[in-house]
Amino acid sequence: MSAIDELATPPARKSATRKRKTAAPARAPLELSQDEIYERIYAAILEHRLHPGTKLAEERLAEIFNASRGRIREVLARLAHEQVVELIPQKGAYVARPSIEQALDVFEARRLIEPAIMRRLVETLTAEKLKRLREHEALEADARKRDDKRTVIRLSGEFHSLAADLAGNSALARTMRELSVLTCLMIFLYDAPTATCCRADEHSHIVDAIAKRDAARAERLMLEHLDHIQGSMKLESASEQVDLEEIFRS
Repeated sequence: MSAIDELATPPARKSATRKRKTAAPARAPLELSQDEIYERIYAAILEHRLHPGTKLAEERLAEIFNASRGRIREVLARLAHEQVVELIPQKGAYVARPSIEQALDVFEARRLIEPAIMRRLVETLTAEKLKRLREHEALEADARKRDDKRTVIRLSGEFHSLAADLAGNSALARTMRELSVLTCLMIFLYDAPTATCCRADEHSHIVDAIAKRDAARAERLMLEHLDHIQGSMKLESASEQVDLEEIFRS
């Protein structure tokens, strides 16, 4: 089954009724909203089910989601605006393949934005916000325990988006969501050995610092965390000169 086809596969359902000799008439599938289609594609990219460079054919996606090509085009344009999808004239839409230069830009942006998110989250922390962080932490731990790599990857990226949402600045939250999914694409492209967005225990340490309202520690831990993510990738300089004579010398 291809990654595109997998988008159409609903979760397995257990039937509570006995099998009948005559099949019930098939129901026409409901047309998904633009937001629902967007979230399905977004999650597939975040979980590495759709790899960087995968073509997202409008006609095939329209069939999968029982939607018009116009609606699919709107979704792809939305994802392209967030740099998650690349629209190539006369060729179509493809899952983005961030360059090394773009990857370095993403980490530079994250180092500016995420400490600010930590400060704002600590300043506005409530019991309900802390509860949501702890619940997400527990979901990550459970996924790791089950060795559910796809869920680990998705939840790892969503932790950073959740922190931005809880910080209460919509512009920061929107930007953080985009940067998180770009980071997961970069991890796939540039061979992060852990094959996940984040290390197992680092989010817990960050949440502990937030819970203690220690903004300085939360900021420091977040910056160290970003260093570890970037350090796990092979982001060698793309401008390195290649010596063809050396390569082909017998």
